[in-house]
Amino acid sequence: MDEQATLLRLATAGSVDDGKSTLVGRLLYDSKSILADQLDAVERVSQERGLTGADLALLTDGLRAEREQGITIDVAYRYFATAERTFILADCPGHVQYTRNTVTGASTADVLVLLVDVRRGVLEQTRRHLAVAALLRVPHVVVAVNKLDLVDYSQEDYTRVAEDIVEVGKDLGVEQLSTIPVSALVGDNVVDRSSRTPWYDGPSLLELLVTIEPRPHQAAEAGREELPLRFPVQYVLRPQQAAISPEYVEYRGYAGQVAQGTVRVGDEVVVLPSGRTTSVVGIDTATGELQEASAGESVSLRLADEIDITRGELIAAVQDAPQPTQEIDAMVSWLADTPLRIGQRVLLKHTTRTVQAIVRDLEGRLDLDTMTPEPVEHLELNDIGRVRLKLASPIVAEPYATSRATGAFLLVDAQQGLTLAAGMVQDPETPGIVHPQTAFTWQI
Repeated sequence: MDEQATLLRLATAGSVDDGKSTLVGRLLYDSKSILADQLDAVERVSQERGLTGADLALLTDGLRAEREQGITIDVAYRYFATAERTFILADCPGHVQYTRNTVTGASTADVLVLLVDVRRGVLEQTRRHLAVAALLRVPHVVVAVNKLDLVDYSQEDYTRVAEDIVEVGKDLGVEQLSTIPVSALVGDNVVDRSSRTPWYDGPSLLELLVTIEPRPHQAAEAGREELPLRFPVQYVLRPQQAAISPEYVEYRGYAGQVAQGTVRVGDEVVVLPSGRTTSVVGIDTATGELQEASAGESVSLRLADEIDITRGELIAAVQDAPQPTQEIDAMVSWLADTPLRIGQRVLLKHTTRTVQAIVRDLEGRLDLDTMTPEPVEHLELNDIGRVRLKLASPIVAEPYATSRATGAFLLVDAQQGLTLAAGMVQDPETPGIVHPQTAFTWQI
């Protein structure tokens, strides 16, 4: 089986004390992905705390502050594998204060595993994490309804919570959503199916994760390599080796990573935002020349014409080329302690280009209780809202739903260099905060 096809990126999310770290620890423990010395260390710390068994949450709560407080603060990455698949798992914090870390962990995930305490049901933080998953277009969301052992494995309690989750998922536009009854502490339905839930005939969490097919974060079903070419230029290569190798005197290459699509020698391309057209005459790598390069590959392109190209410009396919713009509508997840206000000046980092921007309008904030937009004068930490930005120079941006490569950006504080927000470009013709997808699939 192809190695790339077997890799699945996971992220966990949920409210504080819903059992995320315990679930991850149980997943690692029951799948036999823990080294003996790691388990010995966890058992020793657990005994020092007076516990009768190993506290599996300690396997992921690696920071000292996390262990002392009993909460996850930073994103903890773990790697494990089964016979069928390799996993990269990001255990994200649940506290509202660290939602910014959850956005980071979920941004590259193929699957978001969201935990919900069956006794507490859907909370504000649950809605916030589902909204983040919808905005980031995470392809699959698996909701683990946890702590079934504390309600005597009640089917009624599980069904009530699962139905509430499905309703919220539809409102937010989560594309694919599954729910599973689990007890992370005991291990029910985490790796193996549990005899304590005879009313549930679905797969365990690990069984489901093994069968989910990862796919690119694109609206199109095609892979990234089949989409129109997008190649952000990172660096212009002009080797200074004329004294040693005269053939390098005329070399000029444009280095970067193919964000989406496939580029081939002989292809007609356009350089944006200038609009100059040319063709590709060579594709170079550290190990030699290629005839074609696809999404994810880092290469240097040689072009037929001498064009003034600098870092931050975009090489795209002539057909279906995007239009440069100096105004964008976008959804942002505000990550800073200081609020976002109309008229605020920021830096916008988009692909390899950074430009100055000003907030022209604030169209609303997502109310996590009613799941509808509400008018506000500013965005606070962890708010999700829609803004309109005016840029000092054009960028080549496309709606995030069409192209994740050219639809994502960061807002940065110009003075301190701090990341202020993660943004997703929206179609200006589509109003509102969140938009249900045309297709919604779910499983209880």
